[in-house]
Amino acid sequence: MLIRTRRSWELPESAATPESVWMNRRDWLKGAGLAGLGLAASSLAPAAALAAIGGYPFPRNGAYSLDRAVTDEEMATTYTNFYEFGSSKNIWKKTKRMQTDPWAATIDGMVESAMTLDAEALVSAMGGFEERLYRHRCVEAWAMAVPWSGVPLANLLKVAKPTAGAKYIRMETFLDPKVAPGQKQAWYPWPYVEGLTIEEAQNELSFLATGIYGKPLPNQNGAPIRLVTPWKYGFKGIKSIRRFTFTDQRPVSFWEQLAGNEYGFWANVNPNVPHPRWSQATERMLGSDDRVPTLLFNGYRDEVEYLYAGLPVRDARELYY
Repeated sequence: MLIRTRRSWELPESAATPESVWMNRRDWLKGAGLAGLGLAASSLAPAAALAAIGGYPFPRNGAYSLDRAVTDEEMATTYTNFYEFGSSKNIWKKTKRMQTDPWAATIDGMVESAMTLDAEALVSAMGGFEERLYRHRCVEAWAMAVPWSGVPLANLLKVAKPTAGAKYIRMETFLDPKVAPGQKQAWYPWPYVEGLTIEEAQNELSFLATGIYGKPLPNQNGAPIRLVTPWKYGFKGIKSIRRFTFTDQRPVSFWEQLAGNEYGFWANVNPNVPHPRWSQATERMLGSDDRVPTLLFNGYRDEVEYLYAGLPVRDARELYY
């Protein structure tokens, strides 16, 4: 007899949004000629770069379920951070100027052979497209639950073939102040940089997203390719990635450069470690004024805690924040 152990973030099926409800909405969009195409003048218009891959919506990987309803699509695609275009949450209108087709992505550093590929060619070479339901927790104490489409980040390592000494992946986004007005603000350390350890990158939860809600990513959500690490605060999820550099030096991330006392490299969700200016003990789900308790590692403790067991941690802030 097969005995299945429920994962730490899972609740009974009755607690999640029924798939039939979600699929009926998707079928309606298809019938209206909108699904996978977007509305040319709406906040939901997807980027063109990865639309040619086809297959949207990708098969749902049932191993990644939710304990909460999926966030409304329009809300999740209009309430976003993208500091390259400004600090407001209503940033989606400004991101429309960004051209994501073509989009070159470079792999370099401590790899067998450096390469620059079109984003579509890169993710196609990685393979393993699927859809996953993930919790998303912003460091600002709001949260959402969304269906991401994409490929496991571990597949990038198979393409990149890092050398034995590589310990980290440094990721970098685009730099184009003519298109992204926020990059004209010299007090920010542009371009946006983030990083993971190789072990974090190989974890089953680490994901490179190319789509959301069954269609290619809109610009404001990180088109054409972004990082998703659901046990970490959202600022780790670097958007519109241009470069993956394998290195033996720990990267200094964008927000760590700007305010290292507030935004650490690890950025693991921890309700017990407050941000210096607000509590992280609770979170607000988009679409609601209610606050719910924050879970350690955003509810993914069983899947990721082993990654940090051997670190020489000075205090909880260094490890979990």
